[in-house]
Amino acid sequence: MRIENTVTIGIALPAKLTYTACIMSTQYTLRAVPSAIDRALRRRAKQEAKSLNAVAVEALARGLELDAQPVAHTELDELIGSWQDDPAFDRAVADFARVDEEVWK
Repeated sequence: MRIENTVTIGIALPAKLTYTACIMSTQYTLRAVPSAIDRALRRRAKQEAKSLNAVAVEALARGLELDAQPVAHTELDELIGSWQDDPAFDRAVADFARVDEEVWK
């Protein structure tokens, strides 16, 4: 019995190829990370308001004596604090806040 490991998106592609196509950079899975290293990484991530991933990559770069460039953010950080009140928008989405009690019984 052979099980095909495929994902269909219009055409059947091997699942690994589909997954690999979706990631934009190399990924690692680290195992058996000593608890002291875990605590230090998490503490630094919290202190610097960075993701654990960003702090770990920077630590690896420093440890390998590479020119550690800050991890480029691909989130929406630049939008933080940029919200502007928009009464027309508020009216347009007001109905989303309404809960239909009959539906949720």
